[in-house]
Amino acid sequence: MTTGHPTSPRSPRSSRRKRLLRAGLALVAVGAAVAVAVVVVPRLLPPGPRPSFQLPVACGETWQLGTYPGHDDYDVDLFPTEGEAWGRPVLASDAGTVTEAGINGSLGGRTPDDPDGPRGRGGGYWVKIDHGGRWETQYLHLLEPPLVRVGQRVARGEQVGRVGSTGNSGAPHLHYEQRRGWQKVETHFDGSPSGITHDDTEYTVTRTSNNCASGSP
Repeated sequence: MTTGHPTSPRSPRSSRRKRLLRAGLALVAVGAAVAVAVVVVPRLLPPGPRPSFQLPVACGETWQLGTYPGHDDYDVDLFPTEGEAWGRPVLASDAGTVTEAGINGSLGGRTPDDPDGPRGRGGGYWVKIDHGGRWETQYLHLLEPPLVRVGQRVARGEQVGRVGSTGNSGAPHLHYEQRRGWQKVETHFDGSPSGITHDDTEYTVTRTSNNCASGSP
């Protein structure tokens, strides 16, 4: 004599569905692990050699590079030594891939027609370029929306925007940074250090651009 309810035989179709579900979940887990590795592993590798960065302005132009107390270590502000700053071309320092091209913070209202308009926040219109080997450059306070888009490959000397005063900016200029991994470093141009390593005191130096020929895209 038996007690309880008899156990129904398991349906082959139900077993197949469970196997497929387990296989699908395993594939999702593998895909997630691969995605994490693609993002994280390159950041754990040591940086590659410094790219041959050039000044991010037109060939032969002389610009003043400067910093001041409170500006943040290694940050560089660029002003032309001759002529109007508004609208001057901003060029890629070296070949790379655009990873940011848009608005950092808020724009404010400073324009060539209203240079004393309200300040915005952050970097305003900006561009960030990945040069490989964990090296990046950033270009901030551009006049208008960048001339490049995220994912675009740019050559050295290719124009990415124009000098402006969007974001938290007091006058038209280009705020520029070079980064190795997650950290800002002293900017180098044409193989020479800029000398801007801290913001303890006001410091300026003039350099002439050798950004004269496009690099390989």
